[in-house]
Amino acid sequence: MARKFTVLICTLLLAACSRPVEETVAPDTAESRPNIVFVLIDDLRWDELGAAGHSFANTPNIDRIAREGAYFSRAFTTTPLCSPARATFLTGLYPHTNGITDNLARNEQSHLLETFPKMLNAEGYDTAFIGKWHMGNDDSPRPGFSTWAGMKGQGEALNPELNIDGERQQFEGYVTDILTELSLGFVNKPRQSPFLLYLSHKALHPNITQLDDGSSVASPSGVPGFIAAERHRGRFASEPVVRRPNSGIAPIDKPALMRQIGELPPLGEATITPEETIHQRQEMLLAVDESLGDIVAAIDALGELDNTIIVVTSDHGYWYGEHGLSDERRLAYEEALRIPLMIRYPNRIDAGTRPSQMTLSIDLAPTMLELAGSVPPGNLHGRSLVPLLDGNETDWRSSFLVEYYSDTVFERIFTMGYKAVRTDQYKYIQYVDLENMNELYDLTADPYELRNLIDEPNYAGVVDKMQTELQRLLDSTS
Repeated sequence: MARKFTVLICTLLLAACSRPVEETVAPDTAESRPNIVFVLIDDLRWDELGAAGHSFANTPNIDRIAREGAYFSRAFTTTPLCSPARATFLTGLYPHTNGITDNLARNEQSHLLETFPKMLNAEGYDTAFIGKWHMGNDDSPRPGFSTWAGMKGQGEALNPELNIDGERQQFEGYVTDILTELSLGFVNKPRQSPFLLYLSHKALHPNITQLDDGSSVASPSGVPGFIAAERHRGRFASEPVVRRPNSGIAPIDKPALMRQIGELPPLGEATITPEETIHQRQEMLLAVDESLGDIVAAIDALGELDNTIIVVTSDHGYWYGEHGLSDERRLAYEEALRIPLMIRYPNRIDAGTRPSQMTLSIDLAPTMLELAGSVPPGNLHGRSLVPLLDGNETDWRSSFLVEYYSDTVFERIFTMGYKAVRTDQYKYIQYVDLENMNELYDLTADPYELRNLIDEPNYAGVVDKMQTELQRLLDSTS
């Protein structure tokens, strides 16, 4: 497979390989603990994979993880925005507790996070973060990682600069391929301890640069948009795009979206993501899938594949025209909240496991800790998924909290902070800064959230119950 980039990558990988790893557990204990590979894909919708039934996605390696492990069909992010979502995976805590509440420069706070890689590193794991940290623009190493290769802010799709263990290095080539080679160098490095690789891709995000105030500008490369590897460009150009039934439908009963803000059009004014963009995103995903295949092959060559937990997920979804939305992730509708999630670990998870319960981004930290033989801290908001993997859980959550904080950068999202609660049947959205604009949906009767029931007299009792449940969830996580 031709993947060209010219850097002193061999030197960098050799340097990483020679870096000492602090051993803090007995060798026999270390040898029995599983390795972990956590792959986070940016902006990937839950339905954009072959395993999810997508009409033309080509994701055989991701699909393999779903097929040979547990595939969670009802997984959700607790905050549909990049930085807060990333913090929930790492900490198992909601943003109102971990402090990463938006995409602004939360540099200092992100150095203070108590993350599951940090906890496992303290117990002897050799840990690496490679890719897009995106909690502030600070690319310097974070505590708890033996190896660090981080990009500043959003990073670059072409010729990215990475901070390698405290030293910035300029790379030439396609970002996904570069992150893959760095990951392979870490996986193949000699060690006596178990390892944890946290690979955070730039794909499928457009090529932009984020400023410290959270706003975005054109990337320094001058190449905008969704950039696939050159070998994949145009692969899906002729494929027809299947839209969801709520795509291209401007809202008529969502006052928060229908507001006129200055000279801007209402937020949900029936815009539809162009087919070209959808094709380009799928073409970006091809390199991510190849990356996973290369990493799995490397672990298999080490004889460690069945002793390695492999997680594939995404921070949040993306809009393709649903509710007239094109690219804003931040709202509480299903297209933004639902995420792909699959875990392969043959030593513990039967192939074809299909948990149907509602699972959350905050559940991954306690799950990884428990599978690694650690005891998750008692203050975490998430719940370990291990009982679901074992098929022994009978008392799972029946509701969960979603939160988003009012934006101070993007004018279209001003004063749209909300707290929401979702159950198996209903979703209630309570806007914090807007009056008389709340929303209620019956997801059983209306899975595409096209009818806001908030003012329907027959649902007044449901609204009361959802408000009570929302307050309970807020109290229990504060």
